[in-house]
Amino acid sequence: MTAQPIHPHGPERVPRNAEGIAAALDGPRRMDFYRELLAAAPEEAEGVLRRWWCEAMLDTDPAGDRLTAAALDGTLPTTSIADLVARRQDAGLPVE
Repeated sequence: MTAQPIHPHGPERVPRNAEGIAAALDGPRRMDFYRELLAAAPEEAEGVLRRWWCEAMLDTDPAGDRLTAAALDGTLPTTSIADLVARRQDAGLPVE
């Protein structure tokens, strides 16, 4: 018997590489991404890719418009930092 994930992992919406990130961004944001990536020192490039991958994932989130509207309306569910820290501690995850 093998363990199966509860939520099967499919291919990522945005591949974690420069080409995938650029393809997920619209024209002006794509140019900002390339400009920042090309200006980054080699040791900074990974951080630039990581940040823009997060931006691309948010841009392509099917629920993005709903979440944005809820945030602007003040109806987005929130949680306190204390609750998050407690949940991480209960799960045995690091808290720094």
